[in-house]
Amino acid sequence: MSSQRTNDWRTLGGIEVPKILGSDESGKPPYTRGIHDTMYRSRLWTMRQYAGFSSAEETNERFKLLLERGQKGLSVAFDLPTQLGLDADDEMSEGEVGKVGVSISCLDDMRILLKGIPLDKVSTSMTINAPAMVLLAMYVVVAEENGVSQSQVRGTIQNDILKEYIARGTHIFPPGPSMRLITDIFEHCAQEIPSWNTISISGYHIREAGSTAVQEVAFTIANALAYVEAAIDKGLDIDMFGPRLSFFFNCHNDFFEEASKFRAARKLWHDLITERYDPKNPKSAMLRFHTQVAGVSLTAQQPLNNIARVTIQALAAVCGGTQSLHTNSYDEALGLPTEESATVALRTQQIIAEESGAASIVDPLGGSYFVEMLTEEIYNQARSKIHDIEKIGGALKAIEAGFQQKEIHEAAWEHLTQVESGDRKIVGVNHGVLEEDDMPPVLKPDPNLGIRQKEKLARIRESRNSEDAEIALGLIRKGADGDQNLFPLVIEALRCDCTLGEIISAMKDVFGTWMAPSGF
Repeated sequence: MSSQRTNDWRTLGGIEVPKILGSDESGKPPYTRGIHDTMYRSRLWTMRQYAGFSSAEETNERFKLLLERGQKGLSVAFDLPTQLGLDADDEMSEGEVGKVGVSISCLDDMRILLKGIPLDKVSTSMTINAPAMVLLAMYVVVAEENGVSQSQVRGTIQNDILKEYIARGTHIFPPGPSMRLITDIFEHCAQEIPSWNTISISGYHIREAGSTAVQEVAFTIANALAYVEAAIDKGLDIDMFGPRLSFFFNCHNDFFEEASKFRAARKLWHDLITERYDPKNPKSAMLRFHTQVAGVSLTAQQPLNNIARVTIQALAAVCGGTQSLHTNSYDEALGLPTEESATVALRTQQIIAEESGAASIVDPLGGSYFVEMLTEEIYNQARSKIHDIEKIGGALKAIEAGFQQKEIHEAAWEHLTQVESGDRKIVGVNHGVLEEDDMPPVLKPDPNLGIRQKEKLARIRESRNSEDAEIALGLIRKGADGDQNLFPLVIEALRCDCTLGEIISAMKDVFGTWMAPSGF
């Protein structure tokens, strides 16, 4: 959340607005009405716009622009090679460097990305999964070089590998080693980086792949329970890592269903964690989440209509009690956001915060017959689906059997069938269709970035101490083959100028790679 607020809490017409209507359950278990008793009356949600494209230099400029215009936290999008643990000069990276996010192959790239950013003041979220340990290690090394200790940095890494097997596909290692890396991060951060959210358990990509709202909640929380079990099996206490777990949800077009979904998810997480683990710290059972509005709902047809879609979705997230929010730009169905469209997306959040009145009252939809019914129904259906997953043996076994993948495929097919038949109307696609001649300008990444990144990596490898680099990579292989926490070894390898791809390759030598079943 962002800065302290002051307001006399009156409507535009002067009517006094109470803190909450109905029973005063906000900030109290099971957190259906919100995790804070005053919610946005004290502090607004963090406006954390997702950004990353082309080079570290260009992304750094976009970060500074967004911070200057009122954004309160950074959110980093990485390109596909980085997400897959590949260096920019790897032959598999050809044609993809800097296309859907920023290219980060080495410590120097991270230095440039964060240049001039006050890392002791700005909270940073990084959407990275399989190589999450390496990217977070880069972040803390750069912070230390700028006089900011590991204990001072704040932010989140997504680090949610199970949803990659289910819905997205940027996994590298088999499930077992992947879970080991995640619990190594839990352990290291609990001891050394206490203000960092060590995982953002994501329903966003599950929903983008075609799931329903109920499936999004159920599959996300089932994955979260698998992470909790893995950490406990490693010997960690629930209160050691539980308070740093965070979630990441989608927000789609059905306004009331989405707001109810968030209320139901908070109660479901509280109930399951409390029943199973009896935590002593209340924050261990408190579901905190970031929201991004639905990318899959954006249309290339009549793209300005997406501003209305984004506004509806963002308002639903706020009414559902999100802790941070990203609003998509209206041109993202066509390409990367321009400076203009990114600014409109940020302004949308600011208008909701300052002009709509939605931030003036805790749980503004609470007490609505419809919303309370939807909240209960989503809770019950999601809990039942989690039970189905656990009958298979838990999230990991269900993933290996293709259970979640098959359910998502079927839900996506049903939605597509409804759109193609006209039963479900999408404005600009099968309703209100217009002939269009002019389209908004689209941001295009630098096509020569891949060449420059290759040249840079060649210089780094030539100038570093090759012996030190090989020793550091050898220690990672040895650690991966045992049970040593790999995080400190990755930090040391980065200080020896080892690249992302080299570190991941050393892990592959021990862990191997894996291809998930499709569900069919």
